[in-house]
Amino acid sequence: MNIGIDHGYYAVKTKHFSFPAGITAYSHEPYTLQNTLEYEGRYYVCGTGRQPILRDKTENDSYFLLTLAAIAKEIRHRGEKAECSVVIGAGLPLTTYGREKKPFRNYLLRSSQPVSFRYEGEEYKAVIRDVLLFPQGYSAIVNHPEFVRDEPSVLLMDIGGWTVDVMRLDNGVPNAAACRSLELGMIRCIDEAREQVRRDTGLSVTDAQVERVLAGRKCSVGEEASVIIQQQGRIYTERLLSAAMEAGFDLKALPVVLMGGGASVVTRSVREQDRLCRVLVITDVRANAEGYERIMSQMAGGADKA
Repeated sequence: MNIGIDHGYYAVKTKHFSFPAGITAYSHEPYTLQNTLEYEGRYYVCGTGRQPILRDKTENDSYFLLTLAAIAKEIRHRGEKAECSVVIGAGLPLTTYGREKKPFRNYLLRSSQPVSFRYEGEEYKAVIRDVLLFPQGYSAIVNHPEFVRDEPSVLLMDIGGWTVDVMRLDNGVPNAAACRSLELGMIRCIDEAREQVRRDTGLSVTDAQVERVLAGRKCSVGEEASVIIQQQGRIYTERLLSAAMEAGFDLKALPVVLMGGGASVVTRSVREQDRLCRVLVITDVRANAEGYERIMSQMAGGADKA
């Protein structure tokens, strides 16, 4: 079974799920088994808040444990047996792909097989047969060939939790010399919005409240706080567009494909005065994970189990 997993700083995504990348360890069984992983005698509640920023995701076991939770969710959703073989498809930024490919593959492909664990009280035994790594962002285009079909050059902006991966595609192929990774992800926007609300109103709003307002949905934080958060969304968008221009990408000349968790925020905050060439949006935050599975299926010459 092929399972694509997008290991984001803010959220972990699979073809069918997206859940926060935070994880909390317990020595004893917690009060509820919901979202609870049991591995090697310890308990971990997955999806609690956000993951602390790590320059190297292999520094600790957090992303491996979140990977096990993602595998369990997909096995259950697809109606597969709890004892099975899995090939993981994952992604890395094109700017660091060569440097990080081997260590990240070894990190996910543990030597001790099968991997036995329990998730939400159900026992799983998975043989991780292989880990295939792909350029994140570009993999999502596999599901949207219409975005690049008639355009000689397109700019892809994958707006994640901590980084924004910017990549230029020429005739549908990534130009390795025109790729940048900017540390301007949505975590920066959310943190600055929370701080501005605290300064101006004295309220301590949560990440979830900020996200809801930025997404244009109703929230009980009050009109003043909502206006401040929306203003911060615009400020963040201006900063991101400026950083992309400074990195050498002319957004007034190139069509821009926005994707990732921050795509909807930037889309809502772009104004006519920005004079962007053309903006296309991949709204599904699970697009990378689905793209990994699509590529694996094509490599195998058939359709994987959905």
